Amino acid sequence: MSSSVPAKPKNAIQQAFFELQELLPSEHVTVDEEALQLHGYSDNSYHNEGCPNIVVYPTSTEEVVKIVKIANKLEVPIIAFSGGTSLEGHFTAPQGGICISFTEHMDKVIEFHPDDLDIVVQPGVQWENLNAQLKEHGLFFPMDPGPGACIGGMVGTGCSGTNAVRWGTMREWVINLTVVLPDGKVVKTRQRPRKSSAGYDLTKLFIGSEGTLGIVTEATLKLAVRPQEETVAVCDFPTVRDAAAVVPDLTRAGVQIGAVELLDEEMMKAVRLASPQLGYEERPTLFFKFVGSKPQIEHEIKVVSELAKKHQGGKFKYATTQAEKDELWEGRKTCLWSATLLKENASVWTTDVVVPVSRLPELIAETKEDVSKSYLPCPFAGHAGDGNFHLFILFDKEKPGEFEEATRLNQNLIERAIKMEGSITGEHGVGFGKKKYLRAELGDETIDLMWTIKNAIDPKGIMNPGKVLPDPKKD
Repeated sequence: MSSSVPAKPKNAIQQAFFELQELLPSEHVTVDEEALQLHGYSDNSYHNEGCPNIVVYPTSTEEVVKIVKIANKLEVPIIAFSGGTSLEGHFTAPQGGICISFTEHMDKVIEFHPDDLDIVVQPGVQWENLNAQLKEHGLFFPMDPGPGACIGGMVGTGCSGTNAVRWGTMREWVINLTVVLPDGKVVKTRQRPRKSSAGYDLTKLFIGSEGTLGIVTEATLKLAVRPQEETVAVCDFPTVRDAAAVVPDLTRAGVQIGAVELLDEEMMKAVRLASPQLGYEERPTLFFKFVGSKPQIEHEIKVVSELAKKHQGGKFKYATTQAEKDELWEGRKTCLWSATLLKENASVWTTDVVVPVSRLPELIAETKEDVSKSYLPCPFAGHAGDGNFHLFILFDKEKPGEFEEATRLNQNLIERAIKMEGSITGEHGVGFGKKKYLRAELGDETIDLMWTIKNAIDPKGIMNPGKVLPDPKKD
């Protein structure tokens, strides 16, 4: 897919490359074709619009400042890169430019304050590695997006994951950010206390901005104490609507569930194909995670099992050992890869919408009716506890007709969510792929205000251009 956005003149890129070579060690600046491809294209995304012209590997905020000043002077685009796991073309480079890659050198813990339950990290830190380091201290960082995701991208997209129903999203777990602005100035959005009512909330302004307002070089994150106990349970249901109806009852019953995930019968078919030894039924299934003290978990398991029974649930199986816990949760953990067994030569388009929890059964019912008329397999998994829904559209990307059908199904789902007072994205972000739908969700006035903010901070438009915001309406 080509972009209609013009690339920067070669002389500007050549001048930028020369100045960057003067600034950084030679091995920290590259125009190697493989590196450019790695930092511009992704097998996880179907919105690959181009590669950067240059990739740089800074070691500090000070180096990022100097890189940004060069780009600003020459009006060359800047794109931040960390884990590269995003799905909506967040780091593709429609205008070329300079990619600032953080995973190589800016992947350190800067400060750790266990008594305050916070930690200061660089953007290249992977969340799994962070939690591995925190485990010995009895602490953890609750966000759990896809494997390999890094803090920089997690801030940029405002991510979450299966834990969101209990712990919330990235927006609730960032105390402050250090950000390099388009002109090279450095701002720290606030101090380090757990709460503050001083001034505008600039931290949340940058969370979810996907690198379009500035480059995050440090983040102070809140931490949580690891729960005393954790276990999981599964229960199958006759229909998806029966399973989804359990969730509002959980909320009204005051159950502080750790996670509640819903897989439909198509996804459970895939899981059975991949792991028949696990013994799952080929029926819509809820996966529950319980965290807390042992008495609390025992009480919540009792409440949830009774609610499941009320909605025609089958056998309610819960783990009593670590081995049982791993086995019961395995279906949810591997469902994305299992889904590819449903179609030969399958690529997976992972969709992402969210609606108010009370509208989730309706969204699921209408979506299943829509996909039943399609020739593409479309299993789904949902973070049912917070109304977040992922349809996995399986198609052969070598067949243009199948790509067009996948695009149609994705668009239908997005429009359906908007009509139900939902959002076009619950956790993956807007990127390039969803910006054309943002105006329908938020309205002209809200988009205009966002453009006002963007133009005030980034008047030259060099920060990750072509992402998040739809084109301004012409007068």
